[in-house]
Amino acid sequence: MEQTSLKITEIFHSLQGESSTVGLPTVFVRLTGCPLRCHYCDTEYAFYGGERKTLTQILDEVAVFATPRVCVTGGEPLAQKSCLELLTALCDRGYAVSLETAGALSVADVDPRVVKVMDLKTPASGEAHRNLYDNLSLLQTTDQIKFVICDRQDYEWARLKLDELSLPERVGEILFSPSHGSLQAKELAEWILEDRLPVRFQLQLHKLLWNDTPGH
Repeated sequence: MEQTSLKITEIFHSLQGESSTVGLPTVFVRLTGCPLRCHYCDTEYAFYGGERKTLTQILDEVAVFATPRVCVTGGEPLAQKSCLELLTALCDRGYAVSLETAGALSVADVDPRVVKVMDLKTPASGEAHRNLYDNLSLLQTTDQIKFVICDRQDYEWARLKLDELSLPERVGEILFSPSHGSLQAKELAEWILEDRLPVRFQLQLHKLLWNDTPGH
């Protein structure tokens, strides 16, 4: 019987650049392919290509780094159906597993042991119409929702969504990030403080350290 396989752009060891585990050593499994085309995307190299690897090969490569945390990312990982099997296999091996997902595909079948870091796409992303709001009822208090903010309009939209969708009650953390090159980090920080929002401001650590170099 043929073993499960996935198209992989890269597997690498780095510091988590975002979310509540920012700064912690993590193994990243970047899957190939994404159905979205956000204006600010920083991983366009993961849209195409990649190398098909079996589940066993992936797990063996992850194990080499001897690191307890694994982040499955993309592209959009859930665009490959076998991602679900990969997530469960990683959990079964005792890893603390997180999934970075754009929020446009259902998370219904994601292993409940996985921490989901799910985007809600803002208007300036160009993909806000793809937000699958049904996903919100599937999130757990261990999960996180991320907004990438490009301008004041995005900020006001995200601020309204906090109340409209009762987001602080749904998940453990809400993340606000300034879109790199579009919005000054200090400006977003000051807006959050002024409005006393119950969110975590974050910068993308990997951009500060390695400037989007693949494999970091």
